[in-house]
Amino acid sequence: MHITPSVAITIPWNLSVGDRAAVGERAILYALGPIMIGADATISQGAHICAGTHDFRDPTMPLLKPPVTIGAGAWICADAFVGPGVSVGELAVVGARAVAMRDVEAAAIVVGNPARTVGTRRMDRG
Repeated sequence: MHITPSVAITIPWNLSVGDRAAVGERAILYALGPIMIGADATISQGAHICAGTHDFRDPTMPLLKPPVTIGAGAWICADAFVGPGVSVGELAVVGARAVAMRDVEAAAIVVGNPARTVGTRRMDRG
């Protein structure tokens, strides 16, 4: 694994990073809840993985810590945001500056805000 020195990690013991995964410059890993990054995944510069929020429907706004999972071989591109409770599937791509607030299927390519599927990647890793 490779995590650049400028990465901000909140509560590092809530972070799990697989073999050969990389996290780029200025990424934010807001690990109030568990963040799992799979083997060979890439979190590009400035990306924000957010495993914390508040229940805004409750007047007391309690803290919630839903886990975030980034699948093996997935790529979270520059400045993208992956929200609380989201699972990004194996080999999926969350495009630059995309906002993923719902699960991303394996091999899906998503872009925009909110993120929408625009294509798929080949699943064979050979």
